[in-house]
Amino acid sequence: MGIWTSYRLRWQRKHWRLRALYKSRQLVPVADRTKQIASDDILLFCTFRNEDVRLPFFLDYYRKLGINHFLLVDNDSDDGGHDFVKEQPDVSLWKTKGAYGEARYGVDWLTYLQGKYADGHWALTVDVDEFFVYPFCDTRPIRALADWLDASQVRSFGAMLLDMYPKGPVGQAHYQRGSDPFEAANWFDPGNYIMSKNKLLNNLWIQGGPRARTFFASKPKQAPALNKIPFVKWRKPYAYVSSTHMMLPRGLNLVYDQQGGEKTSGILLHAKFLNTFEDRVVEEAARGEHYNAGREYKTYAERHGTDPDLWCQWSEQYINWRQLEILGLMSKGNWA
Repeated sequence: MGIWTSYRLRWQRKHWRLRALYKSRQLVPVADRTKQIASDDILLFCTFRNEDVRLPFFLDYYRKLGINHFLLVDNDSDDGGHDFVKEQPDVSLWKTKGAYGEARYGVDWLTYLQGKYADGHWALTVDVDEFFVYPFCDTRPIRALADWLDASQVRSFGAMLLDMYPKGPVGQAHYQRGSDPFEAANWFDPGNYIMSKNKLLNNLWIQGGPRARTFFASKPKQAPALNKIPFVKWRKPYAYVSSTHMMLPRGLNLVYDQQGGEKTSGILLHAKFLNTFEDRVVEEAARGEHYNAGREYKTYAERHGTDPDLWCQWSEQYINWRQLEILGLMSKGNWA
């Protein structure tokens, strides 16, 4: 990397952090329990809006995984989720009426909180419909993964977003508050993924799966990105560049083996396609607060309606993380 490129990326990182500081003025503390955070706690960061139906299972899932403290931003919810979350003893909550799109889709708010509270901690950054799966997660808590990464001098951990869906129309996947979404949506695409490398930031760019073949078949390059770097040993100078798809400094994006081998990686099971999908598509297509003025949600509504059937003859039913490793969607690498 040349001197000019290095200089430009450093200034870009400073820009994102200064922008986050400016956007932090939009955050109003609701339940600040950050004094409870111990020096070795593993933290989770998330922005949500009108997710009351998902929040009980989300918190329970990550508590069982070993998350010690949740730092959440409520973007103007009006469905009761705000009141539920603020009473949770391991949650610190902020609220904002700020525009989601103008805060880099929530990244600015979380960047500020990460810089203030996550320095020196392992931090997991996910959406409320994303569920982290890693090798041996059924027997080893996330603390074991963090300790192994520390011992291996690894600062960041990659995971591919895996869209989960039901067999049949999405609207028939009835989901009740507090239940496991993968009881209703437990199928996925075992293949159909393409990968390229971002030469500037060194991150992989992954696309494919049911959204690519169903909604973006004619324009696959417009399909949503599936590459994520959700688990990071955070330091104040760090910043996400685009959602959790890539980071600065760019060395954090090297979550794959450059010599052709396999590096330990995970999966984010994506519980988007449930009977709640229709209402969310209508709302977000109208709001236009997501990437590119909500183009993704507008595409959902225009091309296959709000109740698509994503299942096909190649769909595979989810069993566990070992199945995903066998299929090559994640790897345990040298973590035995």
